[in-house]
Amino acid sequence: MGSLTETVLDSVQQLSLNGAANQANGDKITIRNICCVGAGYVGGPTAAVVAFQNPHIKVTVVDRDVTRIRRWNSRHPPIYEPGLHDIVRIARDGGRETSISGQPSDDIVSEKGETSVARREPNLFFSTDVAGHIAEADIVLVAVNTPTKERGVGAGSATDMTAFEAVTGFVAQYAREGAIIVEKSTVPCRTAQLVADTLAMHRPGVHFEILSNPEFLAAGTAVNDLLYPDRILIGSAPTPSGKRAAEALLEVYAAWVPRERILTTNVWSSELAKLVANSMLAQRISSINSISAVCEQTGADVDEVARAIGVDPRIGNKFLMAGIGFGGSCFKKDVLNLVYLADTMGLPEVGEYWRQVVKMNEYARDRFTNRVIKCLNNTLVGKKVTILGYAFKKNTSDTREAPALEMIKTLLEERPREIAVFDPCCNPFVVKNEIKALLGPQITASVHVYGNAYDACKDSTAVVIATEFDEFRNQPVPKPAPAPVDQPAPKMLGRKPNPKSDPRPFKESAPTENDLLALHKHLVQRDGQTSEDPLDRFNVEPDCDDDCPDCIQARESKDNGFATGMGSAEEYKPKERLDWVRIAETMAKPRWVFDGRGVIDSREMVKLGVRVESVGRQHRF
Repeated sequence: MGSLTETVLDSVQQLSLNGAANQANGDKITIRNICCVGAGYVGGPTAAVVAFQNPHIKVTVVDRDVTRIRRWNSRHPPIYEPGLHDIVRIARDGGRETSISGQPSDDIVSEKGETSVARREPNLFFSTDVAGHIAEADIVLVAVNTPTKERGVGAGSATDMTAFEAVTGFVAQYAREGAIIVEKSTVPCRTAQLVADTLAMHRPGVHFEILSNPEFLAAGTAVNDLLYPDRILIGSAPTPSGKRAAEALLEVYAAWVPRERILTTNVWSSELAKLVANSMLAQRISSINSISAVCEQTGADVDEVARAIGVDPRIGNKFLMAGIGFGGSCFKKDVLNLVYLADTMGLPEVGEYWRQVVKMNEYARDRFTNRVIKCLNNTLVGKKVTILGYAFKKNTSDTREAPALEMIKTLLEERPREIAVFDPCCNPFVVKNEIKALLGPQITASVHVYGNAYDACKDSTAVVIATEFDEFRNQPVPKPAPAPVDQPAPKMLGRKPNPKSDPRPFKESAPTENDLLALHKHLVQRDGQTSEDPLDRFNVEPDCDDDCPDCIQARESKDNGFATGMGSAEEYKPKERLDWVRIAETMAKPRWVFDGRGVIDSREMVKLGVRVESVGRQHRF
């Protein structure tokens, strides 16, 4: 360990000379090397898109979790987000030289194509050598988990800064002088002062700049949120060197984000803005869920109420879908962080106001679960209940703070014969192990995770929809709008393209990475398209070892009828919806569907002899 430390520190001293000189002279900072500490749901996708959009910058993601890094370097990324795998393949593996037609045409790839796409070298790397890559970096992104404390002072509301503090100490030891340290994790307001104090303690007299650059990603749409963000927020010190550091990070994002969408603030405003943004969104969900309870008592329909108030431009129609409440790693944690901040600053009324948002969220979930039990005559003994959806949100494998887990825990207390679980994006082996780890193997002996929905629903008295996957809807798939004819292609920079429309002709003679990705998505959705590489650009992915546990799991899952939809040729296409006629025929009577996400048309279900209970919605048969 001593020789490694000496080698890294020698490297730091050599690399620090240019950085320190640039800072002293007030020169513009040039970014050639970025290190992202943390390979999770924030660090992995963020680093992948930054590398994808900046081929000239080396981006390395480091993590001490050997299994997680192995998976990022394999065919099996550790997380599922639509579109992420394609971006990783180009940035991590490089891209082949190819040629494409510059106009909408069936002649997609041709040696005589009008537009040439140059060969691309890999610039995205994943490693467990944390110290070595921190020492090389011009920018260090800290993107580690910051959960809520479970014990001690502030338990239940304060942020657990253990991992963040450990990484900050590590960065302080090995980062070169002049490096820019960026808070990417969601942290309490004034954490930048903690970072500054830690750096000063380990490296007195050495200059670093600290920026706040919070993420505003939503699970299930994280890649689009990164490719076409509505804003990028960068907080810095109001000093000349702080502003130069902010400008350097701004230039990285400006490779694909319009400058008017990049906001700069002081570091405290940036830290607080992330907490407030998530808290306000969580508040809207809790608000409409509170109204859903009133609707059920008055005969109003919550969807009609939401539509009526959503047309008011002062309110808007976002986050007004009543259901069983929010989940995920961000909303609850950030609201509670805001509660703790208010309480510790002598603002108890403010803290209690925001605490109620979390209480209402838990109330909505528990009220719905109790209704399931009540409708089944207050007993589940001898009955099978199926949970459709385990992830907290559709199109993601993220199960953190998922309402489904607490619902399962409550239902198990009624001693059902079986609780069946199915999720289209979550590997059943992973779900089963997670439930066992959280609830205990004895408690979960009657919980079974299935590879397909039909087996999960067979012989069930009740089907509970806990996640709003489109596959669970019983309405016909809406027909796509016809692509515009004889209209210029939209400018890709900063705008989400319509995947049904061919983005050609490109606005510029040399297509951007966003242009090529938009064309790729368009082509894989065409009828009859089976190739996952219609542009003939992907290099071969790394081979896995014969004993690769992910390959073994994939083979077993396939044998059991389960598929993750990771192939790009499939993940952009609408998923096949469940055959509810088939499900109803195999259910035990009386048949119940408890729609916790507003995805079921009850009028169609009653024709099948299925009774439907939903949240705040009036079922007129």
